[in-house]
Amino acid sequence: MKWFRRKEEPRQEPDRPTPEMLAERFWCGWYEALPEVAAALGDREPQRVENQLCDLVAELHPDLHFSLERGQRAIYALVLSGQEDPRLRPYTDAWRAAAPAPDAIWEYHDSVPPVPDPTEVTVNLGAHRIPLADVRVVAQVDGDVVDVAVYHPEMAALEPAARDAMTYLPLDAALGERLAARRLRRVETATTEPADTIGLLELRTLVRDLDGPENVGAAD
Repeated sequence: MKWFRRKEEPRQEPDRPTPEMLAERFWCGWYEALPEVAAALGDREPQRVENQLCDLVAELHPDLHFSLERGQRAIYALVLSGQEDPRLRPYTDAWRAAAPAPDAIWEYHDSVPPVPDPTEVTVNLGAHRIPLADVRVVAQVDGDVVDVAVYHPEMAALEPAARDAMTYLPLDAALGERLAARRLRRVETATTEPADTIGLLELRTLVRDLDGPENVGAAD
């Protein structure tokens, strides 16, 4: 049997909001939520505003991720990330362009910035407290990219999802999301310590030198 459908007049699709319009809506919602966000952070209870901020970010684009972090120059940082997905770049670009100027309290990042000193960071993964100072990396340079294998003494004891997180999280902490995406090619997990490893700060120096002085600041 062949199916037919009645020919209809083309319907006018409603105009979709532009990334710029959505970004303006985001910042209006952020200003409204800011007193509650500040109170929750002051009480060290960020979970109180997690759902509210998740909804706000999802209205900008449902595939975006966000986090509330300690700032590099301000007290707090709001980080919005498209995880280097080119589809999301117009939204993060519009969001960043419409962002307020940073001040002593807040700064804003459209990708995960590097941590000033990743060796001072301890990550909680389930029952495991994992100091990034113990992370060791094998780095093999191939032209303008680097292949890495990430090892930590607790890596073998982690569940697969936590192991994946522990592979990529130290790299983002050391390099920032954009520099990692730009210069890291193959990333592997090592459950036994390889030979010829380096620490996260040495990896940062190696990759930044490879990236060149023209990109200084572009990784943040």
